[in-house]
Amino acid sequence: MLSDSQRSQDLLAPATGDWVVVVDDPELGPLISRVLERSNTVSRRDPSEAVIEQVLVANVDLVLIVHGLDRPLPPGRLERFLVVGWDSGAEVVVVLTKADREPEAAIEVAATVRALAPDVEVLVVGMGRDCPGHEQVASLMAPGRTVALLGESGAGKSTLVNALVGDEVLATAAVRAGDSKGRHTTVSRELVLRPGGGLMVDTPGIRAVGIWDAEESLSRVFGDLEERSADCRFADCAHDTEPDCAVRAEVEAGRVDHRRVDRFRSLRAELAEQREREVDRERRSGRGRRR
Repeated sequence: MLSDSQRSQDLLAPATGDWVVVVDDPELGPLISRVLERSNTVSRRDPSEAVIEQVLVANVDLVLIVHGLDRPLPPGRLERFLVVGWDSGAEVVVVLTKADREPEAAIEVAATVRALAPDVEVLVVGMGRDCPGHEQVASLMAPGRTVALLGESGAGKSTLVNALVGDEVLATAAVRAGDSKGRHTTVSRELVLRPGGGLMVDTPGIRAVGIWDAEESLSRVFGDLEERSADCRFADCAHDTEPDCAVRAEVEAGRVDHRRVDRFRSLRAELAEQREREVDRERRSGRGRRR
């Protein structure tokens, strides 16, 4: 619960992973009086209609992008998760679960991830507690480290946390056989202390992976296209109809997939829209104060 001083000040609302100062109120019990400065945040665009930031987790050292091999992995979805993860400044690792059930898919999907993100470590794990791969994930944990798990419902995040903790600390649920869709078993962010030290944050399944104020990480995810953009005639080339576009020339030569360029352009447009709406909101707010 927040104290009156926390509510009355224009301070950060606490998020999972925050360190806070707590005071003991004689009537209400422990109250949050202040949120300490964050080292970073894992954020996305709020899935509501409002163009605002939603902080998923704060003070994160490692982001695990968790994907179940019982379903396809759309490249655009992976790219969005990579943008969100890298924008935090944390280390990012992709974990492919359910390899014991889908061994052939493991090879194919791992190759897709490595092609899109050659600098990202890819770990393949089974779902049983003693399945291969868990020790590799566990090696990334350490006392003092906070690890956030991101992925859609049914990807196996909670099962992975249970395996790493060695106990059924989080509820899990079966996915639908028809489409491999999971239910929101985790309905709030869960902070779990791992034996031996280290914190894990299990997040609810993410359907809408909106990006937020993430120009630098977007450029990193699409580093190959940014590199080719340097040879475009115009510095602000949109890689659409501009003359002498080096990126489009690569597409026409068959060296770059046009669908990847389309996704890049779509994400850039998404960020441009955010900037425009933020400027408009500040302008309207300024007019209101002058009145």
